[in-house]
Amino acid sequence: MERTRRSLLASAASVGVVGAAGCLGGGSGTSLDLSGVELDTGEYDCDLTEPSDPNLDYRPTLGDPDADVVVQAFEDFTCGHCASYKLDHFPTIRDEYIEPGEIRYEHWDWPIPVDETWAVPVASAARGVGARNGDEAFFEFASAAYETQGSYSGETLGAAAEAAGADPCAVLSDARFAAYGEASADDRSEGASMGVEGTPTIFVNGSPVEEGYGAQSIAVAIDAEL
Repeated sequence: MERTRRSLLASAASVGVVGAAGCLGGGSGTSLDLSGVELDTGEYDCDLTEPSDPNLDYRPTLGDPDADVVVQAFEDFTCGHCASYKLDHFPTIRDEYIEPGEIRYEHWDWPIPVDETWAVPVASAARGVGARNGDEAFFEFASAAYETQGSYSGETLGAAAEAAGADPCAVLSDARFAAYGEASADDRSEGASMGVEGTPTIFVNGSPVEEGYGAQSIAVAIDAEL
């Protein structure tokens, strides 16, 4: 296990973290547009209606719910550094700490927003997937969405929904009406109280990982708590 962990962490470190400070800005005082976004549903041909009862208490979580070590990741779906974290570094943390049940891992929204049009709608779409289809589906959708960052549209979100085994039309409704916008705003307020100033910011048992968002830095912080 230790040899495998060292190997995976070394591999993740080789990916590199350019500009480890991430995307800076935002804060609880920054106004968020919670009105959603006009969407061309394209091939999905959905009749979009405003969701009536979104589960705003839903928290995307993986791992052991009773673990002594809690990792909180604050992300903006329109931040390029968050895409790098989720696609290049998070898989190592998942393999080495989440899957063995050593930590509880939580996703928190922190819409700066880098892109005012898409930050809250994509976060809302992701939350809706998790609330209806479970945590694994949330993280599958999140990764698929990050792969299309910079070209978000109704069709790319619908495709991410299909990749996660979710209903594309429900996802597009959540995005169109920012159904989970209040949850994202609440997350950002909580993050501000914890000192978050940009994304991605990773906390391990309430303390921020100071050396950036690389898997190796996060692993060091986790190992210190185990």
